[in-house]
Order: sequence, then C-alpha cells, then structure tokens
Amino acid sequence: MFRPLLLTLFCVLGPAAALAQDAAISFGGLKQDTSLPVEVKADSLAVNQADGSATFTGNVLVGQGEMRLSASTVRVEYGQGGKSIEKLHATGGVTLASAKDAAEAREAVYTIGSGSVVMTGDVLLTQGASAISGQKLVIDLKAGTGRMEGGVSTIFVPGGN
Repeated sequence: MFRPLLLTLFCVLGPAAALAQDAAISFGGLKQDTSLPVEVKADSLAVNQADGSATFTGNVLVGQGEMRLSASTVRVEYGQGGKSIEKLHATGGVTLASAKDAAEAREAVYTIGSGSVVMTGDVLLTQGASAISGQKLVIDLKAGTGRMEGGVSTIFVPGGN
C-alpha cells in the first residue's frame, strides 16, 4: 500500500537529495542573444577614463533583449578602445530576470562576449513554482544552461514546471 507512495517520494525527493553540493539547471527562459544592444538606466553615472570603466548607481536597470538585470550599483568595464562593453559587475540586491526565470543574489558578473553570468552570495532562483538556492550560480546565456553550487537547497513542485 505504501510502496507506490514511497516510490513516488523517492522519484521526487531522490534527485533533491543528490543536489546537496551542486546542481545542473535548465535556463530556457534566460537564454539570450548576447550580441543584442545593452541599455543601462540609473540615477547617476561616474566615468573613470584611467581604467576604462563607468559606474552606474541608484536604481540601475540593465536590459538586453528580454533579459533584465537590476542592482544598486553596476560597474561597466569596456574593452580596448572603450567602444565595446566587456563585463558588467552588479552589486547590491541583484536581480536577473526574463519572462519565465528570475535569480537574486548579492552580486553578479556578466561577461558579455562569452554570455556567462556568475551570481554569488545567497542566490535564489525561481522557475515557475519551483525554487533552488545556493551560494553560486553560473549561467551560460548562449546555451540556456546553468549550475548552482554551495549548499544547494531546492523545492520541486511536481507538474509545476
């Protein structure tokens, strides 16, 4: 009588128990064309000609295609010649969102050329009704994949994704 229930629980909870250290994650909703223009809005901007960077502060919102990144501060690092953006380093209440997925962390570094986003510090990812948390989330925007690491904890909602 309890055997089907136990089998069902094992199928649902078994993978969650295996996620204690790190977990591979699908990011179909965060898949992004990294060649699209990057738009930044903020309360203020400070430019540092010496190191080729710009720092946006206050209500920063970065948009690229359907993806949005918000934070208290975003430091933009430009490539050679200062014409193209190489990296965005966001700190303070960072949220990365698309139509289906959202991730929150203390900080994030987006390397535009590779399409890599590394989010660190109390990371929380929500995908529909499911949630997963850890200390580090590495997202490959081009492939639409990711990996959560460090004390991974998750809640699966059967049929909710």
